[in-house]
Amino acid sequence: MRVALIAVLVVATAGCALPVGLKSRASEPSPAAVVEDGRAIAEAQCAGCHAVGAFGTSPRPDAPPFRTILTRYRADVLEEELDNGIKLGHPDMPRFQLNPQGASALLAYLRSIQAPPAAPKP
Repeated sequence: MRVALIAVLVVATAGCALPVGLKSRASEPSPAAVVEDGRAIAEAQCAGCHAVGAFGTSPRPDAPPFRTILTRYRADVLEEELDNGIKLGHPDMPRFQLNPQGASALLAYLRSIQAPPAAPKP
């Protein structure tokens, strides 16, 4: 009886198991979801001072629009600052720290909205 019960359980759960590679890929957020998480972080944490979208002016004149931020700061340096507690910025910028996933998401969002470089003037 015990062997029959184990056999039934094995057959019943066999369809539920995914190969390890498929399971881990299915649990990873899509690139679009990561960018969306970054947008949400930017809107919640930064929009009081910075223009966080693809257009518009920053509410605070000395806070650069996010669509140009990667022309001012290297992405790897900015990500490290976000991970370790940001110290870059305007004089009364609040100090905050994101977890590694939040920092990566915010950087993914920043990359998604960067304005193309200005054309050289003739």
